[in-house]
Amino acid sequence: MLLHLHNHHHLVTILFSLFGITSLLSTFAESEQQPIYNYNYCPQNTTFDSTTTFQTNLRVLLSSLIATSQTYASYYSSINPGTKDVANGQFLCRADVSSAVCDNCITAAAGELSRRCPNKSQSIVWYDECMLGYTNRYYPYTETDPGTTLWGEKNVSASDLSSFNRTLFGLLGGLRDQASSSPSPTKFATREADFVGGGGGGDGGSSSSRRVYGLAQCLPDMTGDQCGQCLQNAIGKLVGCCGGKQGARVLLAWCNIRYELFQFYNSIGSSSSPGNKKSASRKIGLIVVLVVISIILLCCISYLLLRKSRKNYKTLLRENFGDESVLLESLQFSLATIEAATRKFSSENKIGKGGFGEVYKGILLDGREIAVKRLSQKSGQGVIEFMNEIKLIAKLQHRNLVILLGFCLEEKEKILIYEFVPNNSLDYFLFHPNKSRLLNWFERYRIIEGIARGVLYLHDHSRLKVIHRDLKPSNVLLDDNMNPKISDFGIARIVATDEEQGSTNRIVGTFGYMSPEYAMHGQFSEKSDVFSFGVIVLETISAKKNARSLISDNDDDLLGYAWRQWRDKTPLEILEQGVRESCNHSEVIKCIQIGLLCVQEKPDDRPTMTKVVSYLSSPLIELPFPEEPKSYKHSGVAQKMVAGESTSGSVLSMNEMSVSISIPR
Repeated sequence: MLLHLHNHHHLVTILFSLFGITSLLSTFAESEQQPIYNYNYCPQNTTFDSTTTFQTNLRVLLSSLIATSQTYASYYSSINPGTKDVANGQFLCRADVSSAVCDNCITAAAGELSRRCPNKSQSIVWYDECMLGYTNRYYPYTETDPGTTLWGEKNVSASDLSSFNRTLFGLLGGLRDQASSSPSPTKFATREADFVGGGGGGDGGSSSSRRVYGLAQCLPDMTGDQCGQCLQNAIGKLVGCCGGKQGARVLLAWCNIRYELFQFYNSIGSSSSPGNKKSASRKIGLIVVLVVISIILLCCISYLLLRKSRKNYKTLLRENFGDESVLLESLQFSLATIEAATRKFSSENKIGKGGFGEVYKGILLDGREIAVKRLSQKSGQGVIEFMNEIKLIAKLQHRNLVILLGFCLEEKEKILIYEFVPNNSLDYFLFHPNKSRLLNWFERYRIIEGIARGVLYLHDHSRLKVIHRDLKPSNVLLDDNMNPKISDFGIARIVATDEEQGSTNRIVGTFGYMSPEYAMHGQFSEKSDVFSFGVIVLETISAKKNARSLISDNDDDLLGYAWRQWRDKTPLEILEQGVRESCNHSEVIKCIQIGLLCVQEKPDDRPTMTKVVSYLSSPLIELPFPEEPKSYKHSGVAQKMVAGESTSGSVLSMNEMSVSISIPR
């Protein structure tokens, strides 16, 4: 639910009663679990341009199939038939699973195809519970490609093999005949048969009966002969690959067949040995009726509660954000959409973690790649604060900023959805021991320019004046062309356009990048970001962190080192060794001078970002001479860190911690 609901005790009481009924019925009803993935067909020679009409047709097709799976167990659809961009698609759910399981499986399958087979004109994915495929051509039912054969590791014992094979061949033939001649449009059959095991088989020894179970199914729009031919081909592949295996299956585009030594299908509709079928049917009918009634009542009550919660949510937006609530509502994603894109926040999709929570890569049904920032419950951010952050980020649109696509506020989840930036952070390329390659000077200069333009946009060119407060290389992402994109606005602050500075008694950020006036007194302004930018410039040039031990006698941090080299007229000494031979020396010296100007102790001595951008874009402009930056150790920041943050006695570097502390004012 979007918000906690109150004063609905009678509805809650009914809801819990119905949950009790449902739990009693759960021993009879099929449990709905995540679908079990088997295999996907994704041919390498069928790639299409993602901007073509076929891509649009495919998105429409998959959306149509997902919507249809809520009603039907199988379906075929064609978008723009008769054209070169035709998209044909179909799905088939196992006839013994519930509609909810079918819907869940098809939704998962559509997401899996988008993830595993991007920009493919032909794809099929098979699960235990369903299959889903699309193509721009026709698959003949007489062929076994596309398809696959899967089998288990265990073998039938040699003493049982003869009896097992005789029983299995008879079972498979019976499944073929039963499915192909079925009067039901589902063309579905299950069977079971016993074989003699345990060293018996009529030789006078002891024997025991064991059972093999089988299932066969064809697409419902096939004729009986076509279904029989498809299943016969599948049986031929089983015989050729899986002799003596305790379990195996063949998955084809038109049909599938499987056997195991355990019952892997639901007994409703199976063809088992004769018994008291009338009694069983009455029991099944009663269970189905009770389950249906309970589900209907649950759906009605859930709808009423959800409707009320949505009303409260919209009221909350209108009361707190006025006309801007329309913008916020338009950005909302459903939790189901995010879970499908990230495979329910799978660990395989996890790409990062911070104090705020975790970040996952996701792929939407339309093929867009997204970065999903899932705020942890420990972040301490309430709904209003969360919406204020979204209101801020949604208005920031610049090529050097990571763009917000939307958010999710549902079932106690607070999630931000961003465009996915495919490369690593600047931090990785500068400081990672196993960094993939060395940034050349042209790339470094372009990164410095891009960060400067992004910060200038925040300060002067956006609709709001924004102080980022946590600029650092790990918050600068690089795309495939090494263009920088500033990210992570979780602690950014909006100030009035005519406001010089703000103050706070809760200092948040990363030491080593925080200006002295902010770290010591909680005073932040545009010049706080300028200081952080200056540190980034010097780190980008040198590939060294502005870090040293807080309790060491050595005062040699990066800022002090860069200043001494500048003073001694040897500024190129701070440049990373591997770049010195191929760089533009005048550009390097200019960037070092800009970095030192930005990290001066007094905020008024630092340039504005407008001046910084003009310095970078004008090769002949004369720059002021920088003053010596004040050491962190001598500014009192180190003492605060040791006293307030490092009580365990560990040695911490200045920019190794993202912290949040309160100070008296």
